[in-house]
Amino acid sequence: MKNRVKIFDTTLRDGEQAPGCSMNLKEKLEVAKRLELLKVDIIEAGFAISSPGDFESVSAVAETVKDCSVASLARCAEKDIDAAYEALKKAESPRIHIFIATSPIHMEYKLKMSPDEVLEKAAAMVRYAKKLCPDVEFSAEDATRSDPKFLSEIVRTVIKNGANVVNIPDTVGYSTPNEMRSIIEQVIKNVPECEDIELSVHCHNDLGMATANSLSGILGGASQVECTVNGLGERAGNAPLEEIVMALRTRPDIYNADTRIDSTKIYSTSKAVFGIIGRTAPLNKPIVGANAFSHEAGIHQHGVLANRETYEIMTPESVGVSSNSMVLGKHSGKHAFNDALKQLGYTLNKDDLGDCFKRFKVLCDKKKTVSIKDIEALVRNITPEESKHYTLKSYSVHIGHPESATAVITLEKDGKIFKEVSLGNGPVDAAFRAVDKITNPPKYSFENYVIQSVSEGKDSLGEVMTTLRTADRVFTGRGLSTDVIEASIEAYVHTQNKLLDSFRQKEGADCDA
Repeated sequence: MKNRVKIFDTTLRDGEQAPGCSMNLKEKLEVAKRLELLKVDIIEAGFAISSPGDFESVSAVAETVKDCSVASLARCAEKDIDAAYEALKKAESPRIHIFIATSPIHMEYKLKMSPDEVLEKAAAMVRYAKKLCPDVEFSAEDATRSDPKFLSEIVRTVIKNGANVVNIPDTVGYSTPNEMRSIIEQVIKNVPECEDIELSVHCHNDLGMATANSLSGILGGASQVECTVNGLGERAGNAPLEEIVMALRTRPDIYNADTRIDSTKIYSTSKAVFGIIGRTAPLNKPIVGANAFSHEAGIHQHGVLANRETYEIMTPESVGVSSNSMVLGKHSGKHAFNDALKQLGYTLNKDDLGDCFKRFKVLCDKKKTVSIKDIEALVRNITPEESKHYTLKSYSVHIGHPESATAVITLEKDGKIFKEVSLGNGPVDAAFRAVDKITNPPKYSFENYVIQSVSEGKDSLGEVMTTLRTADRVFTGRGLSTDVIEASIEAYVHTQNKLLDSFRQKEGADCDA
């Protein structure tokens, strides 16, 4: 009988902390809903005490998600724990996740506490959290660089004081697979009380061993893995959820363990998260990269045609890469369109379905064949109503050589029409300058501009992502069109709307204060 490994997803906390990966509330809720459909066991929704925005997002996720536990991180401090508890009040299954560093270098230089003081603080705060919430997880930060005897002692102490999950993190990605397995085995050997709780691992990827270390932790006896979609996270990131899940599923002979994850939702979840943060998967990214199931070498192609298992250890369908050849066109009705979305794993509300179907019909007039990839892109690029302060009504660009490009942009906001013209070093630059004249945004730096083809062919949809950075935030917007200039302007307007919305909220908070 296979062992059950729980998946603790921290995309919304550790993943979102990574530079350039911040999300607004609506985007966090979208990710949370996808994680719930993916069937993760625990969603770490944020660090409630860190900011009003984080508190709000933890609360919103806690209230929305019903099919898995929701956790909030907290330091070993009563105010942190209180904030986590308040944010998690409406959760179906709340978890308070507290941590304190246990390595000599962290205790001396960061905490400026002795081992005895750390031990006392951990015990007291676990007791305090347990009074508020029955599910308490304790993490020994930088556990893999901690003294083994002290690590065992603090694990024993927090279990005694009420922790029902204990996490052994490789916080700085320092460990190796053999070492990680040994650490877990030694903790279990030295602390018999571990039989009554769950042991967890949380591995960072600084040396490229996060997945290997996490799997080794499972071999050592861990029953929970902390990971993120696409491996997002601080510095080089975390163990990627998709790699952990598929490694367990592909090699049951080695791990004798499995998760409850619906692996057919992996690909769509990965694409959605990358889309929200304005990034794309590297071509050679395991499981979800564009080349993960591609075969170019003749000998490989011959083998795959004879038997896919010659070069594929898992099927594309097992992770949700669709081979569906369904054909939709301008004569397809909304019912057939909605059925197609459901087959692809998407369930849209009435407004989003109407918006998506409308854009599908427009696309049908522009493209001879509408592919599954096109439809998935349409879903990914649904813009929430509250993000539509400005909408693009029309544009006109003139380019030539050697003169500068000229763009005329018309935007609509609250029924009013705004029109501006600008010169630029190319059509996109000119269009963006014209948009700035209309929106008059707060000071920002332009950080990233990504354009990619959604499918094959000269008439392929172009998907554009633009990223703007202010002093304390990063904003990403998306645009989609068969015309890359239009897609670029749509993406930029979407980004500007997010920036302006955040600025207004901040001004409102300052006024309230």
